Amino acid sequence: MVEQAAGTVLAHDLTQIIPGEYKGARYKKGYVIQEEDIPVLLSMGKKHLYVLEKGDNDVHENDAALRIATRAAGEGIDLSEPSEGKIELRAAVDGLLKIDRDKLYKLVSQDEIMFATIHENTVVRKGDKLAGTRIIPLFVSEDIMEEAEKTLGDAPIVEIIPLKQMKVGVVTTGSEVYNGIIEDAFGPVLVKKFGALGSNVCKQLFADDDEKMIADCIRQLVDEGMDIIGITGGMSVDPDDRTPSGIRLAGGEVVSYGAPVLPGAMFMLSYIGDVPVVGLPGCVMYSRTSIFDLVVPRLLAGERVTKKDINRLAHGGLCLNCETCTYPACGFGKA
Repeated sequence: MVEQAAGTVLAHDLTQIIPGEYKGARYKKGYVIQEEDIPVLLSMGKKHLYVLEKGDNDVHENDAALRIATRAAGEGIDLSEPSEGKIELRAAVDGLLKIDRDKLYKLVSQDEIMFATIHENTVVRKGDKLAGTRIIPLFVSEDIMEEAEKTLGDAPIVEIIPLKQMKVGVVTTGSEVYNGIIEDAFGPVLVKKFGALGSNVCKQLFADDDEKMIADCIRQLVDEGMDIIGITGGMSVDPDDRTPSGIRLAGGEVVSYGAPVLPGAMFMLSYIGDVPVVGLPGCVMYSRTSIFDLVVPRLLAGERVTKKDINRLAHGGLCLNCETCTYPACGFGKA
């Protein structure tokens, strides 16, 4: 009897029809019936219902999803209200998305727990959908929930690291630009690219194809307090290309010269103290998406990128140069 249904759980959707106004599911499968719903159900002609009874040790799907999402969400994450047993995790701020993959895999290895995310190391904007979670059945035992919460612990699965507003120094190399034979086209590209990530190119210096001159420019920018330095041009194996040796001469501790990424194979990452110094190949200037978009946001988030991090870009490191670029909603850079 519907009068006795309060506290039980619907086993199927219930459609309400209001002639000329509305037809649709008024109550969804899994909904916990409340006392105030009984008059509505009677007005819909529902005297009897198919329901499920919740055991004392059972957790409803909405409550289970909320418990999981609350523990899994870290800094910069908003949670949606439960809907049909599912909760979405969305970006509350702009920044770099980080995912604890090991914990994620361990969580979903448990029976009846679902948690899905987008790829990590993606630059996200406020309001973007990042993840969703739910349990598979309508109810799950408290024992399963306790095991899930034990797996989650006190550290999140999903969090956003805000990008720092860094002072950017640029050294543009090449005799053709240094001697005024051609106009520099790389600098304006970097102003735009760094600006889109919230940082400003504060100073640009020009150097001939001379490793000492390049090194002197780099050291000047370090001394002037630049937070990150980009070196453009001279990154290939041509004998006139002296940028890599100039970076080393300036004291750069080289993490990687070369990256398993196309476009971006001739990329160089080094550090002078805590200042990242990146050698940017020509593809960064003319390609819509390149190694710049995979590594630089991580540097701006304060992450110290390693050789292992660079090597991991091999899986997913091939850009298909689609006629209409949809990055980051594509496979480029997604390990």
